[in-house]
Amino acid sequence: MPTLRALECFVATVETGSITGAAAKLHLSQPALSHQIAMLENELGSPLLERLPRGVRPTSAGREALPPARAAIEAAGRVVQAGRAALDEGELRIGCAGSMTAGLLAPLLRTWRRRHRKIRLVLQERSSADELAAMVTNDEIDVAICPRPTRWDGALELLASEEVVIVFATGDPLGDHPGPVPISALHGYPVIQYAGPHGLAGWLDGLFREHQVSPEVVIRTRQTTTAPALAAAGLGAAVVPVSGIPAGFTGSVHRLDPPQARDVVALMVGRSDVLVQQFVGSLRETGLRIPAAVLRQLEARAEGARSGR
Repeated sequence: MPTLRALECFVATVETGSITGAAAKLHLSQPALSHQIAMLENELGSPLLERLPRGVRPTSAGREALPPARAAIEAAGRVVQAGRAALDEGELRIGCAGSMTAGLLAPLLRTWRRRHRKIRLVLQERSSADELAAMVTNDEIDVAICPRPTRWDGALELLASEEVVIVFATGDPLGDHPGPVPISALHGYPVIQYAGPHGLAGWLDGLFREHQVSPEVVIRTRQTTTAPALAAAGLGAAVVPVSGIPAGFTGSVHRLDPPQARDVVALMVGRSDVLVQQFVGSLRETGLRIPAAVLRQLEARAEGARSGR
């Protein structure tokens, strides 16, 4: 198969009428350019240029090869232009765990849109990291923002480590605990659980088994952001990622004992997509944004626990 460089050398030689002129135009040495043309002639099985005392001219085979050679060079140029335009006018397909949209993705998207106004953003939210991983593998999305999936063979970028906490309605007896709430205290306690295939459902079941705790599951929800609202309404305690607690949450927030956290990662097929890499880099710089009122509660309870000791 002829190389693009050989075609460029052939066309430039015909257009300039000489090996010397073509070499100067393409910033090549004359021997290097002659070698490219010789390889092309060998590939096609026919001389393409007739050497004259002053310059060169195409043979009959060269005249036939010239139009498709020019077309191939122009097509290659369009490929380069399209690839570069994708960084300014392309489409980025994002998958995100629903619990992370508000705390991680939303703060970035406004800034990203200002910098990349012609980039089309397509967002799909899911409740399962495994489902998001499958969407990346099946080329339904370009990047997934989620906890670590059960299994992943592609590229993975660690974005943050997110604390998992427990929330109660104001006045809840267990919520009056001054410091971190022991996981063992949830045995027989009313809790809000997640409905499968929500990733947190299996994670919580594993946590309870590990600590030999059997809470009373009073209701299940498919939405991480719904769990704090149900807890604030007094249905029971809810174990939630800290970024999933809304800014206006009216209940009490506690750390767990022992403390719990989950990794927030970006999943990609590979690392060669420049647009995806730019987006992931921006996510890493932005980090998780936790409501200030939630942070103040956690800090105040930690200080109260230290003072109590």
